[in-house]
Amino acid sequence: MKRQVKNIISAALIAAMVVPMTACGGSSSSSGSSKPSSGDSSSTKTAEEGKVLNIECWNEEFKSRITDHYPGYQETGDNTGKIGDVTVNWIITPTKDNAYQNNLDKVLPDNANASADDKVDIFLMEADYALKYVNSDVTMKLSDLGITDDDLSDQFDYTKDIVKDSDGNIKGSSWQACAAGMIYNRQAAKDVLGTDDPDKVQEAVSDWSKFNDTAAKAKEKGYKITSTVNDTYRVYSNNVSGPWVKDNKVVVDPNIKKWVDDSKKLVDAGETTTADLWSDDWSKGFFPDGKVFCYFGPAWLINFSMHADEDGSIANKGGWGFCVGPQSFYWGGTWIAAATGTDNPTLVKDIILKMTTDQSILTDIAKKDSDCVNSKTVLNTLASDDSFGNAVLGGQNPYKTLEEGAEKVDMSNISNYDQGCNEEFQAAMKNYFDGNASYDDALKQFDTAIVEKYPELTTD
Repeated sequence: MKRQVKNIISAALIAAMVVPMTACGGSSSSSGSSKPSSGDSSSTKTAEEGKVLNIECWNEEFKSRITDHYPGYQETGDNTGKIGDVTVNWIITPTKDNAYQNNLDKVLPDNANASADDKVDIFLMEADYALKYVNSDVTMKLSDLGITDDDLSDQFDYTKDIVKDSDGNIKGSSWQACAAGMIYNRQAAKDVLGTDDPDKVQEAVSDWSKFNDTAAKAKEKGYKITSTVNDTYRVYSNNVSGPWVKDNKVVVDPNIKKWVDDSKKLVDAGETTTADLWSDDWSKGFFPDGKVFCYFGPAWLINFSMHADEDGSIANKGGWGFCVGPQSFYWGGTWIAAATGTDNPTLVKDIILKMTTDQSILTDIAKKDSDCVNSKTVLNTLASDDSFGNAVLGGQNPYKTLEEGAEKVDMSNISNYDQGCNEEFQAAMKNYFDGNASYDDALKQFDTAIVEKYPELTTD
């Protein structure tokens, strides 16, 4: 099977390589600083390639980025579009109950043998499970598409590390650099600290000891420091000293245990809650009456999750501020991957290059969509632009902080099991925080859940 897949994809690539360089819209071998072509992108499709480009994704975010920013793309309705004479077919499978990954696991292994119009050409990945597909034959090396290290040189290192296979080959590319920080309620900061100045607020939360001291002050003023203990989880988990799994054994890192200890004290003191992320109780703090001091998240949380379009929300009034918080971290991001077996390698290459390395397009994405884009040059330019600000943040420009945070992200401790371990650990610890179990009992619950989910692992 593997040999057959490799033979098929090699033939497709050889066919693509004989096409003149101009067939890639002028950017197939250019650096990330290239500008989008002014005409349509019909030239990206060659006679040797497929007539249908199938893209597997879990929502319409990437679709909207392509619709708004990829040169020559035309929307045709019903989750379809056109690039030149190629039909773009958007196959959207929500993530609930792991449906998206289950779908990928069904269609990708035999993709090379699928009929031409049914072949998956592009699929999207998130950081928490990227290695599952990166360390698999179902995902192409970007170098096999002709994408070079130089093409990706302006991207942040962590965004490339996440999608490197065990041999060091890069197998995906992202337009996002999801560095994150502390998003604080400006009115709460004035009430609790006497100022909403980002530098002054940062001084009050620059490490976990100071953050917890500020939590006590916030309580005195009627605020929860966070909406839930789960708001801070990724800050701790992104700063661990080792991976979740070592030699097939699950290990609870000291920084994860510190999250447990710090969170338990906050819950017992009435300074936060144990609400689930994305629940109605969690989102109450997006409004003034919710009385929440801060949330933690990246640009996408600021722009898409805080009810900015809703009258009466803090975001709608530009009432949030942004600073680093106790530790730098990242959260999320979407990676574009080429599916082994694609019959559109030239077009796939052009989409990846334009959407993740073209500085003109990335600048437009940052300005139109408020994404923290994956370009050091673009973020540096935006960070020094006094005229550029985020309305949700009261006009504050967050890009200097986000750029510095992205440089600090270390992905050396990621593993194939991060998503499951993180989800099951938080679920188990809720019983401990709520006083319904001891820490040891909650840990046993976690151990049981992990072994059920990953039978190859041990917890002893």
